[in-house]
Amino acid sequence: MSVEFQISNQYLRSNRKKGFVSFISGVSMAGLVLAVMALITVLSVMNGFHGELRNRVLDAISHGYITGNDQTLSDWQQLHTVINEQPHIVASSPYVEDFALMTSRGASQGVNVRGIVSELELETSKLLGDIKYGELSLSTETKSTLIGIGLANSLAVGVGSSVSLIAPSNNAGMLIPKSERFTVVGVFNAGLNEYNNGLAFIHLDHAQALFSMDERISGIRLKVDDIFEADKISAEVVAAIGKEDYIAVDWMQQKRNFIRALNLEKQMIAIVLSLIIAVAAFNIVSMMVMVVTDKKSDIAILRTIGMTPRRIVKIFFYQAISIGLIGIFIGVILGLLLAGNIEVIISTIESILGFQFFPTDVFYISRFPSEIKISDVINVAVGAFILVLIAAIYPARRAGKVQISEVLRYE
Repeated sequence: MSVEFQISNQYLRSNRKKGFVSFISGVSMAGLVLAVMALITVLSVMNGFHGELRNRVLDAISHGYITGNDQTLSDWQQLHTVINEQPHIVASSPYVEDFALMTSRGASQGVNVRGIVSELELETSKLLGDIKYGELSLSTETKSTLIGIGLANSLAVGVGSSVSLIAPSNNAGMLIPKSERFTVVGVFNAGLNEYNNGLAFIHLDHAQALFSMDERISGIRLKVDDIFEADKISAEVVAAIGKEDYIAVDWMQQKRNFIRALNLEKQMIAIVLSLIIAVAAFNIVSMMVMVVTDKKSDIAILRTIGMTPRRIVKIFFYQAISIGLIGIFIGVILGLLLAGNIEVIISTIESILGFQFFPTDVFYISRFPSEIKISDVINVAVGAFILVLIAAIYPARRAGKVQISEVLRYE
């Protein structure tokens, strides 16, 4: 251990006995601790929110889908078998999807109608895993439908109610409205208003008849074993099929703008909170300037016994770095503890105050999910350390420029 480092540690300990200098030093370190802790916690909560939103969206749109150049598939039964035989494919389900007008007792709402085979759909998606009322019962014998809870409220319908679906039908080159009556057998909660308010499920056969698709379908939805490799896996499936008139679309292509918005939001919040770390780091500048002023006589003595200005700079540089490292270390530990227990802490605060921060009737997500990413923690710690390094340069160089003749004159 160098002499400079030993002296800096001695100064760090002696500062605790100095009233005002000790207070400023404590405030600087506390600011750095709180800034690092806040950034790690917020980034972890945002990761949790993004993961929750991503999963809910994927439940509705699937990891990917295979369709034709004309957005339809023929002879899909054989194709469905081939797809299920491919590696990395967990499940797949055929679907028909188009827009229609749903009406009931004078009320009407434009909806996205999806025709499915319920047994296969449940293997591909969790969207219908939360049936609030009724049951998941779509069969070819009865014309039944499942609707979102928001759609049920806007049309004032419930289980057992009768609704009409009106869709355009191509008859001899003319678009003629086609209407079919369906009975509501279940009301689901997708967790996102976009789907709760505008999505209805019917059986695949009834959807083919409603939209005049004969034996064709819109495509086959895919569930893969790695959502971040969905684009690669979907492309491999199309290559295995061996036909050029099929195309694969993964979830990142379907929701490109949604993903960009989430990433941009996280980046902007990280930048804003990084400014708090910058302010906390540069508080070290004012604190160290005070320390240098307080230690001028010591600096003069060290210079008279032969210590060079460069070594004096190292003493105060090491002291500033030590304060920064201690603050960053404590901030990281507290940030990890807070991020890992944020849901319990928020629940406790809500129970004490008697209200919810995110009411279920207002927000998509009513809890505080948290996902700690090591990369985020490392980036925060490294970024904070770089700012501390920059902040330590000026006061350390100022210590090296102290004129010993001026100091000794007044001692």
